[in-house]
Amino acid sequence: MDADNIADLERFGPETRWECVRSDTRDPRPWLADAPVCSLLKNHNIAHAGRMWARSPFEVIRAEASGTFALVGLEGRGATLVDGRWRTLAAGDICLLPAFAPTGIRSKSDQVWSFAWVRYHETRDTVPILSTNSPAIHRGEVHTLGHAIAGLHAEASGTTTDSGAQHHWVELIHGFVARAARPYRGDNRLWRVWQEVEHDLARDWQLEDLAAIGNLSPEHLRRLARKHLGRSPVQHVAYLKMRRAATLLTSTDDKIAAIGRSVGYENPFTFSNAFKRWTGRRPTEFRERRL
Repeated sequence: MDADNIADLERFGPETRWECVRSDTRDPRPWLADAPVCSLLKNHNIAHAGRMWARSPFEVIRAEASGTFALVGLEGRGATLVDGRWRTLAAGDICLLPAFAPTGIRSKSDQVWSFAWVRYHETRDTVPILSTNSPAIHRGEVHTLGHAIAGLHAEASGTTTDSGAQHHWVELIHGFVARAARPYRGDNRLWRVWQEVEHDLARDWQLEDLAAIGNLSPEHLRRLARKHLGRSPVQHVAYLKMRRAATLLTSTDDKIAAIGRSVGYENPFTFSNAFKRWTGRRPTEFRERRL
């Protein structure tokens, strides 16, 4: 799959194996069917957590993730989608992928890639554990999370379970992710601004409109956006528009002109030029290269 073209995909190689714990039985996907349940995960809005050992062609892609996804590399190398490009993940990397954005992970070779993960279930009405809009990757001590997940899995899989022990494992798992996400949580005022923008991407947002949502002065909003996102508020609005357009191009058969209008471009040529500036391809080329 070309990394710029994002559509839902799950592909597990024949040698892929995993162990995980889920918060309930509502997720219908077959690979979760045999996972033990620990309802205490719901206390922190965790949908499931686990460890995986994968070789190529393992690949999981979401056009729009339903919650923050935390992953740590334990052994070998894999890759993750970062703003539409594949980036290598090595052992010792802590990767945090934001909610409601395209996400993806895949193995890079025939060598085993071992990693641990935690998937949160979040809504657009609550502040997610990772409140930035772009993935974050840094180095750290990763085996704490792997051991905690292994402990919870062993406890939840037993014929008799100790809720006190499960509680401690769950707190260790969530505590690890919370600490890892703390530097990237950003400013809640910014989160409110971008949530409002995403509800109405067809609007011609001006700096003053954005500042009013966050109860900020335009200059203060500009400084916060530069600090937390590395771009101006207006540039980030454009990023959110193009991200939505990319998702629609690869997940629907809507006409390109209609997609352009849905993100605020009445003129298809103007939309095409803007999309190319952000992705390197025109919408027709981007769509043609999807799966």
